[in-house]
Amino acid sequence: MPKSHFNFLFLPFLFSVFCINIITAQEGIVSINQDKDIDMLLSLKKEVNKSQSNYKIQIYNGNRSGAKKTRLEFRNSFSNWPTFMKFETPNYKIWIGNFKTRIEADRALLKIKRKFNNAFIFKPKKEKRNLK
Repeated sequence: MPKSHFNFLFLPFLFSVFCINIITAQEGIVSINQDKDIDMLLSLKKEVNKSQSNYKIQIYNGNRSGAKKTRLEFRNSFSNWPTFMKFETPNYKIWIGNFKTRIEADRALLKIKRKFNNAFIFKPKKEKRNLK
């Protein structure tokens, strides 16, 4: 084998060994020091997020018998989202889900609209509570 071919193959090999040595030589220990109250705050935030009114999808607005029929039809087609029957004088409404983000609600709406083409996304108003 000529000497030039030997240098051509040996130099990249030597460079590779050197680089691997540098990459694998980095090790360390990580310790995390955090306040004990952080875990409590995270659990409180989870509870607050559960109780917040997020986005919902409405698929029906009308009389009670139509609402029951629509709710049953929805449950037979889509069992992965909860349904709610809400009465607002004089109509019954069928609401779907409790989506945390608008994107999550949009994804569900695309699937729901295939069967319930009048469905739409909304964010319910928070009910006022009497604090006495």
